[in-house]
Amino acid sequence: MAVFLTRGGAPWTPAYLLSIDQTKCIGCGRCFKVCSRAVMSLKGVTEDDELVDADPDGDDDEEFLRKVMVVADAGNCIGCGACARVCPKGCQKHGEA
Repeated sequence: MAVFLTRGGAPWTPAYLLSIDQTKCIGCGRCFKVCSRAVMSLKGVTEDDELVDADPDGDDDEEFLRKVMVVADAGNCIGCGACARVCPKGCQKHGEA
């Protein structure tokens, strides 16, 4: 596991976003809003339990049973943990890449 240093010289180990538990996720979008790296994407869950693209602004709510976040590009994650700090459901799993 890579260990880096903060600006002040303290050791820091990144915790990368590995997965999002879709059974816990409420699709609130808080994690999406704090992530500047385009790691996640909002999806709608259809009646057939399929994931389809959803509007982050909420203009398509009637088309879906609910919305969830998915990991769209894990390679963009820098391991800052901002998404985990704002998630009200604790549905994200973080760890080594």
